[in-house]
Amino acid sequence: MQKRIALISEHASPLAVLGGVDSGGQNVYVTQVARHLAAQGYQTDVFTRRDDAELPEVVPCSHNFRVINVPAGPPTFIHKEELLQHMPAFTSFVEEQCRRNRYDLLHANFFMSGLVAADVKKRLNIPFVITFHALGRVRRLHQGTDDHFADERFDIEARIVAEADQIIAECPQDEEDLIQLYQADPHKITIIPAGFDPDEFEPLDKTLARNALGLPLNERLILQLGRMVPRKGVATVIRGLSWLHRRHHIPARLLVVGGESEWPDPALTPEIGRLQAIADEEGISDYVTFVGRRKRELLKYYYSAADVFVSVPWYEPFGMTPVEAMACATPVIGAAVGGIKFTVKDSETGFLIPPKNHQILGEYLALVFRKPEILNRMREQAVSRVNQEFTWPVVTKTIARLYEAVCAPVAAQPQAAALRAQNG
Repeated sequence: MQKRIALISEHASPLAVLGGVDSGGQNVYVTQVARHLAAQGYQTDVFTRRDDAELPEVVPCSHNFRVINVPAGPPTFIHKEELLQHMPAFTSFVEEQCRRNRYDLLHANFFMSGLVAADVKKRLNIPFVITFHALGRVRRLHQGTDDHFADERFDIEARIVAEADQIIAECPQDEEDLIQLYQADPHKITIIPAGFDPDEFEPLDKTLARNALGLPLNERLILQLGRMVPRKGVATVIRGLSWLHRRHHIPARLLVVGGESEWPDPALTPEIGRLQAIADEEGISDYVTFVGRRKRELLKYYYSAADVFVSVPWYEPFGMTPVEAMACATPVIGAAVGGIKFTVKDSETGFLIPPKNHQILGEYLALVFRKPEILNRMREQAVSRVNQEFTWPVVTKTIARLYEAVCAPVAAQPQAAALRAQNG
């Protein structure tokens, strides 16, 4: 008999346009997990908050995969930091749906969805798994007063950690943070990373990719791609480029892809305006190109066109863009934080450096541009690593095995332990 799975993702919808301030890796994660679960035969519904009055309640996406838009708060965009007040209405709707269509398991994504799942479990005794995607105490540690979530988040996360049947940690750092900051039971944690879709991301010929994007063929090209928020460390990349120019006299161009619109408009994406000012201050504005948001099907052209991908956030719970870059045979210079220090193999598929250090970034950029044989070697190793360990079919099969263990209580402990040993 087919199992019914409810993925709960209150702010990150599979229907959202990626690249905005609150749409990124979690949207991709939920979409890909749902799609591949459906392909494996699970009846999969994603519950997400309706943020557009024109959206129908139910949107079929593929065989066995639907998105259910939950009426909770006004049907318009609301920053995720302001959504907690609408979770009681969200919970009531999900509970009613669970009474009508009994789900075998809930998979919550983010702490507010975890709150929904914990309340539904309490009332209906449906087990739940959670992927946090980010932890409040880690966020507060790194963002301080720029973190606008209420302190209430910490207690909610502690409750979820205690009541969840299993917790999916996306990398070893995530597991460590759960244990040290939330006293999570290690036996309830399984490390299962996020992934990439080989049908979306594969190596393209560099000349072909640059021609398709109208980029010069003989220019050194650095790529930064992702959400335009300060913690992503794009300012560090701009200053690292300046260091490369001033100290090493090596010209290169930085492409910055991302934002709230397809045109890099500082009015719509204030972070772009801040970064443009930094480029002006460093005297390299002619070498920094803000591209704006791009459709997902075009991203493999940007990854393949670049000589090197740079991702140096202050912290990163997982970070999908380095995996996508490596899938396109582009080595990564990444910050040694969170998931990046798990996915990028230092000196094999890229280099790991401290965050917030533009001088060291500039030195590594100089190294790879002076010794292109390093990049050539890393390209092959990058493609090999991600295709062995980080494809969505592989990831989702592991998640499905965890579901089966949770849904079979007698066998749950040994099966979950085997998964932890395999993925830890």
